[in-house]
Amino acid sequence: MQSQHASNRMAAYSTPMILAALLIGLVLLVTLFGDKALARTAAETLVRVTLVVSLWMFVGNSGVISFGHAGYMAIGAYCSAWLTLKPQSKALFLSDLPDWLMQAHWHVLPAAIAGGLLAAFIALLSGAAILRLSGIAASIATFAFLAIINTVYSNWEGVTGATSSVVGLPRYVDPWVALGWAVAAIFAANLYANSASGLALRATREDEVAARASGINMYRHRLLSLVISGFFTGVSGALLGHSIGVLNPDSFYLGITFISLAMLVVGGIGSLSGAVTGVLLLSSLIELLVRAEQGVAIGGGHVALPSGSQEILIGLTMIVVLIVRPNGLTAGKEFRLKPRWLRQSRLTDATSTNRGETP
Repeated sequence: MQSQHASNRMAAYSTPMILAALLIGLVLLVTLFGDKALARTAAETLVRVTLVVSLWMFVGNSGVISFGHAGYMAIGAYCSAWLTLKPQSKALFLSDLPDWLMQAHWHVLPAAIAGGLLAAFIALLSGAAILRLSGIAASIATFAFLAIINTVYSNWEGVTGATSSVVGLPRYVDPWVALGWAVAAIFAANLYANSASGLALRATREDEVAARASGINMYRHRLLSLVISGFFTGVSGALLGHSIGVLNPDSFYLGITFISLAMLVVGGIGSLSGAVTGVLLLSSLIELLVRAEQGVAIGGGHVALPSGSQEILIGLTMIVVLIVRPNGLTAGKEFRLKPRWLRQSRLTDATSTNRGETP
């Protein structure tokens, strides 16, 4: 039994390696054969991977649907902007910042980490109140948190620029930078999911009453999951800002909330592999539809989809996938390696058991 348990753990830890190899292959293909436009698309896709994997850390393990993660994303994005914008730009757009923050001019990497830490701290404070609720009540509370963040950031003119876009962020994020953070988020999510806290949290997802009766502190494990998730979500916000170079509060509201949840549900909310698969599939579909709306030349003519087709076709894709595969494309299963030596180990254990020997 010990050997079988060890082999199961080894197989579980192969999941992030497979997903990382898949993303590395994507970036290599784009680098070798793509143009600048495709490189930007790849970087945005990998930022979405970081976001959706962060969302899965909490939603996939706890079973509580969160509408508030875009709020943590905004917190991380604006924190990074405060630290990386040139003082002259901050004096122009963000005149009410304190002097020490007005003079700060950090590199993007420490600024992104600082944004993640601030988002994690806010996740700790907000989660301390929200996670005392369960089910639909908790989900509605997360949406209320998102509305609060959006309202504050849309009206705090001297600190966030309000509804005016903050421009001039250094465009530091390329496919390789985004890849590094996406892989880091995948490994962190896998480590948490296979930790004692992650296993306990999934037990509460399956049956809250039985988990409580077993002595599992559901509130503590949910809060820990939200804090870790909040950190990587904040980092994804910083990456998005330094990918496009512009920030606006509406970029972190309903649109990105629903598309990230759609990616998670389509891929399969029950597995890390599903989270990554959903991002890659829907991101590819979005890019194809955007180009189709712009039009393509066919036989000397110009054919284009009507404006708005992107949202309609993505919605239809979600409906079809959920009808055919209610649990998502991966049906809650992980991509895992089962090396020959692991299978041989199981066979040896079974033979020993049949002979009456101790494995």
